[in-house]
Amino acid sequence: MTGAGSGIGRALARRFVQEDMRVVVADVEQGALDETVSLLSGEVLARRVDVSRADEVEALAAETYERFGATHLLCNNAGVFQGGVVWERTDADWDWTLGVNLYGIVYGIRAFVPRMIEQGDDGHVVNTASYAGLVSAAYCAPYTVSKFAAVALSECLAHDLRAAGARIGVSVLCPSAVDTRIADSDRNRPGDVPVPDDARFVADALRELASHGLDPDDVAGMVVDAVRADRFYVPTNATYDGLVRGRCEDMLARTTPRSVVYD
Repeated sequence: MTGAGSGIGRALARRFVQEDMRVVVADVEQGALDETVSLLSGEVLARRVDVSRADEVEALAAETYERFGATHLLCNNAGVFQGGVVWERTDADWDWTLGVNLYGIVYGIRAFVPRMIEQGDDGHVVNTASYAGLVSAAYCAPYTVSKFAAVALSECLAHDLRAAGARIGVSVLCPSAVDTRIADSDRNRPGDVPVPDDARFVADALRELASHGLDPDDVAGMVVDAVRADRFYVPTNATYDGLVRGRCEDMLARTTPRSVVYD
């Protein structure tokens, strides 16, 4: 899985080890990845990977199959946050956010799924999106656009796998507030880019929200349950139904979508 150095990715790695799985973990932060590995027992392969680089994800897939011979559960989990007013966002803001949140999943699918189909076993793909991939709000356009794309990509993957008769299920994880370091994503942003005031304000609000969010271990349990039940959408909060219902009502009424408050 990608994004395994902290948060949901680390929690997934711990849970999968508890399920007696052999685990491959990847993250762009070597130190955080090493810390994750120190928490795991069993057979673990760890590699530093920038998921926005197709060649690095392909190399991870090749080494995974050389080491273990198969992949039965793929978790494209790496993600970053970029907020702020949409018309103030730079090409670098968009390239970074889409590179990790969207292309990181594209590259994971392209590197692993053909191999998973060829091996012929039952399998499953979990892509991490967000509540922000289902409903929209102000001051977070790059993140929201990337997460809407992640949800759509997951839906298309499920359609294609079903049309191909593949024995591979798909789930899209759509968390609301989870106690992770998502608000501190700039620590891994390439280059020395100062954070503008509008983006810093949103990141500070997200940091406060996340600090009261779910424990990542609880989210990992939801993922395991969803995979076992072959459940596609994996929300983390009971507010999911109301948020989605409200969006659909706005679409049917042809009105501007209501702004939402994430919990």
